[in-house]
Amino acid sequence: MSKRHLLVEIGLEEMPARFINDSISQLAEKLKAWLSNKNIEFNEIKLYSTPRRLAVLITDVAESQEDNHEEAKGPAKRIALSADGTWSKAAEGFTRGQGMTVEDIYFKEIKGVEYAHVKKFIEGQETVNLLPDLKNIITGLTFPKNMRWANEELRYIRPIKWIVAMFGNETIPFSITGVASNNITMGHRFLGEEVEITSPENYEADLLNQYVIVDADKRKKAILSQIENIEQENNWTIPVDEDLLEEVNNLVEYPTALFGKFEQEFLEIPEEVLITSMKEHQRYFPVKSKNEELLPYFVTVRNGDHLHLDKVARGNEKVLRARLADAAFFYKEDQKQSIEASMAKLKNIVYHEDIGTLAVKTERVRKLASLISERIGLDTDARAVVDRAAEISKFDLVSQMVYEFPELQGIMGEKYALQKGEKPAVARAINEHYMPRNAEDGTAESDAGAVVAIAEKLDTITSFFAIGVIPSGSQDPYALRRQALGVVQTLVNKNWNISLEILIGLSLDLVNEAEISKRDSEEIFKELYHFFNMRMKHLLQEQGVRYDLIDAVLGSGLRNIPGLLEKANVLQMKKDEQGFKESMESLSRVVNIASKAEVMGDINPELFENEDENVLYAKYLDAAKTEETGIDAFEFYQLLVSLGPVINGYFERTMVMAENQEVRANRLNQMSALATLIMKFAKVNDINVK
Repeated sequence: MSKRHLLVEIGLEEMPARFINDSISQLAEKLKAWLSNKNIEFNEIKLYSTPRRLAVLITDVAESQEDNHEEAKGPAKRIALSADGTWSKAAEGFTRGQGMTVEDIYFKEIKGVEYAHVKKFIEGQETVNLLPDLKNIITGLTFPKNMRWANEELRYIRPIKWIVAMFGNETIPFSITGVASNNITMGHRFLGEEVEITSPENYEADLLNQYVIVDADKRKKAILSQIENIEQENNWTIPVDEDLLEEVNNLVEYPTALFGKFEQEFLEIPEEVLITSMKEHQRYFPVKSKNEELLPYFVTVRNGDHLHLDKVARGNEKVLRARLADAAFFYKEDQKQSIEASMAKLKNIVYHEDIGTLAVKTERVRKLASLISERIGLDTDARAVVDRAAEISKFDLVSQMVYEFPELQGIMGEKYALQKGEKPAVARAINEHYMPRNAEDGTAESDAGAVVAIAEKLDTITSFFAIGVIPSGSQDPYALRRQALGVVQTLVNKNWNISLEILIGLSLDLVNEAEISKRDSEEIFKELYHFFNMRMKHLLQEQGVRYDLIDAVLGSGLRNIPGLLEKANVLQMKKDEQGFKESMESLSRVVNIASKAEVMGDINPELFENEDENVLYAKYLDAAKTEETGIDAFEFYQLLVSLGPVINGYFERTMVMAENQEVRANRLNQMSALATLIMKFAKVNDINVK
């Protein structure tokens, strides 16, 4: 079967850099799915993208669909055939719908019942006749933000300016928003010209001649190579932030890296401010010495060639100089403001109309942080650090620097706190209480920072749940899922044995005291518990723990979070070992029988009727005592497994549901006590041991 290459390019006005990668991946996936669904063979899919285009080249696309033989199932034989052996109307209708006749029917048995079937041959259509469907694929793309233009109804990421659709040397005809498909594309906006694509395989080379590098990976490698050359020529270190590199790569079609400089005096501003100003506002790469000291230079990437780079550098220097002059002014002015004056301003800043001001929220966080400090056993000095850090944790939000650079919240708080004479531990905690700021960020390292981080995030989550703002689907405008995961990760990394259930309850009590909630407190608690339970499930899934083992450990409650993860990992490690199935079955039998006890009472050894009851009771007492001493997850697992043979012996010779009511109740009490111990490890009857 002969084959051709398929090229699809959507030419657009400049797209936001952050949307390009997902958009081109979506176009490629839709094309791949379409070809597969149409039963059209192809070889390789190549993705191309720039700020002005999304393009896909698919190699060796078959010129026609494969012929297909299908088997269609119809009515049961008893329905297809009438009592006199003639074909029923159901049989005739079935075959007519398949383009066949009743003469083509044969019967096949499925689960003991015979059904009518027919085999039909579907001749493959020519691919070129199906390709006008490309219009629907292109218009079917979805984007985070859309726009309309002129009088067009189509909502799209940006206005469509041209469309290339070629199957081999043949153009696929269709039109979108008045733009007809053809084989004409556009080169670089300033350096290139309109170019005719003679064949799909020449696409990349034709555009390179017009100053467009359509392969995003090649563009990125070119940028990195140019930065490395600048680095070597000047004996600098240029740290390359991957996110910034990705963004810059999606801002240019023909990259040329260059460097500029700024005044030495600006280095008096904190390094974080300078770097943030360069990266976030100007998309510049900072420059450091081999000793990691920030230097008064920057690297930028031009969307063009190497001509007149000195003028380009001067233009960028002028823009950056204005930015840094503003930053220097903000920094100077902020230092005139006392912490107390800044705190007073928080009273006038509404955090959320249904939750209150930042000042009120901060005070609530302070109370919660104090309660957490007490429960994890911090000493007096450490608790004082937590209290002060929580009290002033948000003072930098009213600074001019953070207003201009929101990314610096906490970072500037630490610097300004040190300048105002606060203890280093307090200043550090102010910065750390925002951690983790994103998926790549770590958790707070200091105890004070971790406590305030947990308190702040818990209060935020609880407050929004209390007013009915709960994440659903992809909607999570206040990033509550990320904050909940931050709470969990902080507890794990600090290895704090404090019940998350208790923390949720403490936070909810404070929110209720503030009269924020307009909903039932018990219902809010259940929703919060489920919300954190799902975060734990997500965390364990990422660690590769089997689904039923996750349900088992989460079934024991959200108490010691670090211990819970350890238990899950122990079960994951042991699940394939010999004897695991038998041990879990023995423990599950105890839990299942214990569920029949209406009320758990005391165990009375005087009511024991055989030695097995005495042996199991003695083993239970030893195990419970050992568990109370604080053993790790692996030791706890081994302890429970050691009970297996004793439990099996007990059930072989002991009937729990005895006729004597008093004996039965005592035996159920014994099962309940043992089940309570088992459930501290995991809800073992949720484990799939088949």
